[in-house]
Amino acid sequence: MTAMRARWPRSFNLAAAAFFLALLVSHAHGAEQAASRDTPKLGRGINILGYDGIWEGGQNAPFRLDNLTAIKKAGFAHVRINFFGFKFMGPGNVMDEIVLRRLDAVIEEVLARKLVPIVDEHDTHLCQRDVSECAEKLKAFWRQLAERYAGKYPALVFEVLNEPGGAMTSAGWNALLNECLGIIRRTNPERPVIAAVLNTDEIPVDELVLPAEDRHLIVTFHYYAPIRFTHQGAPWSPTFSRIGPLDWGSPEDEAKADADFRKMSLWAEKEQRQVYVGEFGVYERAPSDSRQRYLSFVARSADRLGWSWAYWQFDHDFAAFDSARQAWKPGILRALMPPTR
Repeated sequence: MTAMRARWPRSFNLAAAAFFLALLVSHAHGAEQAASRDTPKLGRGINILGYDGIWEGGQNAPFRLDNLTAIKKAGFAHVRINFFGFKFMGPGNVMDEIVLRRLDAVIEEVLARKLVPIVDEHDTHLCQRDVSECAEKLKAFWRQLAERYAGKYPALVFEVLNEPGGAMTSAGWNALLNECLGIIRRTNPERPVIAAVLNTDEIPVDELVLPAEDRHLIVTFHYYAPIRFTHQGAPWSPTFSRIGPLDWGSPEDEAKADADFRKMSLWAEKEQRQVYVGEFGVYERAPSDSRQRYLSFVARSADRLGWSWAYWQFDHDFAAFDSARQAWKPGILRALMPPTR
């Protein structure tokens, strides 16, 4: 997750938008079914372990591996493991074997709960700042992980890079992405792989270039719009820390989100690709009713369009789970996972 999206599409007729969205839902399911013939659907998920001491050898710090049981029982189908691989590279960009064994153990614990694990290379800040250094590290990372997991854990999903953007252009990202896909496919020809749209205000999915013959790809984007609402009160930002309380949920608010989703849905239908909303969330300083309304709207909209999604995040900030009490935050869980009838 990084700060994003401050601009909005032009206003449009709400009745026409609602009618068009209904048509898109119908068409999106057809595209989703076609794409799913080659790539299994991820379903509903949650982000885990991004800022946890487990990688340095900590236990219950604060994530407990038994929390995976709670995730499964809540109805989630997958977890997105936010892994800062560059942090554990030594000379020659060689990964620390001890850390990789910890990653193995996490993957195996996830699979034991009958959840799908996604390994998400999460070194956003370096990659948005120094494209050249990022490229060398990212290619080295995927050479090592692809070789390590070749022929293992068939349910495991790779995500090439979290939120490419910043100093990266679409052309630069397309080149790096396709190099990494080439590296992965040498040893994992049918592994499901997630490829991100460049993380800018415009969600420029039409600029994404993927190998047409590779039908084991899932396209992801993250959704935190409008950023002033979703990040209000965030203490790490001098701007956002002073904002709030702001509400969300008017017809105009929903129409703006619908316009963004419409863009993705049109592209997915044309390209016959699965879409994955890999992150969305609202910081806890937002009014609770508006926060829950936003989360429910995004999750249910993705469900209707046949998209998979993952909430940001299990613990730490934006949390859906109270680690101290070892209990879900009921309003957040209810917004994400409405009870089945």
